[in-house]
Amino acid sequence: MPIRRSQNWLPGIFNDFFGNEWIEKASANAPAINIIEDDHNYKVEVAAPGLTKDDFNVKIGQDNQLIVSMEKKQENKDEDKNGKYLRREFSYSHFQQSMLLPDNVEKDKIEAKVENGVLSILIPKKDLTQQPPKATNIEIM
Repeated sequence: MPIRRSQNWLPGIFNDFFGNEWIEKASANAPAINIIEDDHNYKVEVAAPGLTKDDFNVKIGQDNQLIVSMEKKQENKDEDKNGKYLRREFSYSHFQQSMLLPDNVEKDKIEAKVENGVLSILIPKKDLTQQPPKATNIEIM
């Protein structure tokens, strides 16, 4: 049977870049993540229903990684008049996701906010048009 080449090579390149290098799924139950790029920014959106900004920690780690972690502890209690538990459930959720940042970002200008069940992280790109090209003379010995 002959091998059929796909005419749709662009999504493969896109998925190779973002699927393997920039972001690697930490676990099967990690929240869904969107990555959006425009001319000036990258935007990372993390599904966060029911979570607040206090549940998240966003930082830049070693090796140029953006690290997003979440920890949520919740206790539900049902008691009768005598104080005996009829039902008691502890809920604990935790995840951590690391994303390799591209070289063209302004790390000190990254912003994050939680709104309407989504953690949004805005990652500004460096403005390469304002930087003069670097030229270095190399002495010949």
